[in-house]
Amino acid sequence: MIKNNIKTNQFHITVPAGKRLIAKAVISLEQIKTALENNTIVIIAGSTNGYVAEELLLHIEQIEDFSRNTFFRGITPGPGKKIDTTGTYFNTDVVIEKGKWSKGKTIFDVAESLGKRDIIIKGANAIDSERMLAAIQVRTPSLGPSGPMMQAIIGKRSELIIPVGLEKRIFGNIGQVVSKVNSPSTTNGMKMIPVSGTIITELESIEILTGASAELVAGGGIFGGEGGSWLAITGTDEQLYTAKNIINSVVNEPPFGY
Repeated sequence: MIKNNIKTNQFHITVPAGKRLIAKAVISLEQIKTALENNTIVIIAGSTNGYVAEELLLHIEQIEDFSRNTFFRGITPGPGKKIDTTGTYFNTDVVIEKGKWSKGKTIFDVAESLGKRDIIIKGANAIDSERMLAAIQVRTPSLGPSGPMMQAIIGKRSELIIPVGLEKRIFGNIGQVVSKVNSPSTTNGMKMIPVSGTIITELESIEILTGASAELVAGGGIFGGEGGSWLAITGTDEQLYTAKNIINSVVNEPPFGY
């Protein structure tokens, strides 16, 4: 059998399209499929995780009245923008136990009962792609939902999946960055927690969904393309065809909150 020639095509992914792409990749993971049958999945509230929760609840046909528009605890809005904290799913999580959405439960309710085969899905605010580490910003001394999350992933060895867009990439050693912002000499801003787990950006998403490899080659844009990423995707004709179809299916994802 003659193998197809390996080729490279370039695609531009906006930040919202990237969130949707990442969500589709996360729910296709084998460990997610297994956990849906036998274990617990906790999706901790966050803007990217809103897409993950939406895709997973649609997959198990339990979407009900879920809305990702206020599925967060803390976000960074643009100048002059106000955050709607009146939505039903503000300051909540999505907990799925053996395939059933346990509506109303949060990470605070289930952390003690989680174990090795259970999965926590938590977004991040920074990624160090060279070292495959991430960091989460925290406002409160109690660490918010990151407190019980760390209790489960370190104390119980629950699995951590980190869906995070390429716009969160930083330069340099994330450990040094965390040390700096957590230092007593830093007088304002949030603290950070370094975490390791299965990091899934747009790059990993392409590989998971198509088998092709993806590389970040450029970034930016205007008129809605701000923060977007140019990806060079390399694979067979079939893989590139699949990648093109998947990207076309998410490319018109509207900005958050629209």
